[in-house]
Amino acid sequence: MILKNAKIVNENFDLAASDIAVSGQRIARIAPGLRGDESIDLAGCLIVPGFVDIHIHGCVGADTCDGTRESLAKMAGHLLTEGVTSFCPTTMTVSLPELRKALSAVRDCMEHPPEGASVRGVNMEGPYISPERRGAQKEEYVRTPDWKEFKTLFDDFGGIIKLVDLAPEREGGLEFIDHVSRFCRVSLAHTEADYGQVKEAFARGMTHVTHLFNAMNGLHHRRPGAVGAVFDDRKVKAEIICDGFHIHPAVLRTAFRILGEDRTVVVSDSMRAAGMPDGVSELGGQKVFAKSGEARLENGTIAGSTTNIRQEVKNLIQFGIPLRQAVKSATINPAKEIGAEKEIGSIQTGKLADLVVLDPDWKIVSVVKSGKWCPVKP
Repeated sequence: MILKNAKIVNENFDLAASDIAVSGQRIARIAPGLRGDESIDLAGCLIVPGFVDIHIHGCVGADTCDGTRESLAKMAGHLLTEGVTSFCPTTMTVSLPELRKALSAVRDCMEHPPEGASVRGVNMEGPYISPERRGAQKEEYVRTPDWKEFKTLFDDFGGIIKLVDLAPEREGGLEFIDHVSRFCRVSLAHTEADYGQVKEAFARGMTHVTHLFNAMNGLHHRRPGAVGAVFDDRKVKAEIICDGFHIHPAVLRTAFRILGEDRTVVVSDSMRAAGMPDGVSELGGQKVFAKSGEARLENGTIAGSTTNIRQEVKNLIQFGIPLRQAVKSATINPAKEIGAEKEIGSIQTGKLADLVVLDPDWKIVSVVKSGKWCPVKP
């Protein structure tokens, strides 16, 4: 299959006029004027790498913590229609038996993939967080950081956990980083930590930040807080929810400019109400009200999102973020955070042919998943 006459975001994330030849599951060649028996004319379209969502709880009525293959398969199928070709199902702060059930379901989907987006591993949001900054997480299941407990979970499920959240100021937090950062990426999240505590956590091996600005101490000119520590450390990558609701567009522009194009990671943090009509939903055992693109608990606390990566990238471009940075933040940057950048995340010869074909309004024309052309219904 040859995709012809489109503009592509090439392996350097520059816009280029080039054709893409796909052989089997992989990209075989990238060059202008390619010819072959099966050619698809995509004049006027833009081809970007498949989007990678490493923080997503659920969508279309399904949730990771349902702990079933059926829910994950439902998520995978829907995500592909939105251009997401790889994702990390994300758990909430739930009981250990519920967590184990969710991990078992994810491992099953990794070993026996359902149709749709590829399951790339688990993002464990909780339970090692601050009760004071728990947000929509259920307080009764918040636990003190215990690296031995986590190592048991990690080993029992074959190392499928790619990210684990932590409030480093909690008792045992720094010891957790010392041990866990050797085999799993540890992420700052749902924390009361101040600037100094966060800087110490980064020095000990924490390298990722979960939904920057949300559920942490913000930036103040005399108290730089957690956000100031993130801005002040070039080794750390930060997830950002870019629905325009969690973070004001002006703040998004500032954050993207300070962090630069290699440290920003777009995530949806979506819950089961994403892709569904407004109404009552659920997240982590708590009732959620979804309305007009916002998801909140009964007390008004923000409870995840109802957005998707494609819409967020479109938002960023409308907010004034360069296309190059917006696309990198939704593809190669998250791929690197889960160690998958050799297979996915950019349009490059030899990599999996995971591609999204977009029209000038950023509507999806088609998705190519592992070399398979997947038309998207309007």
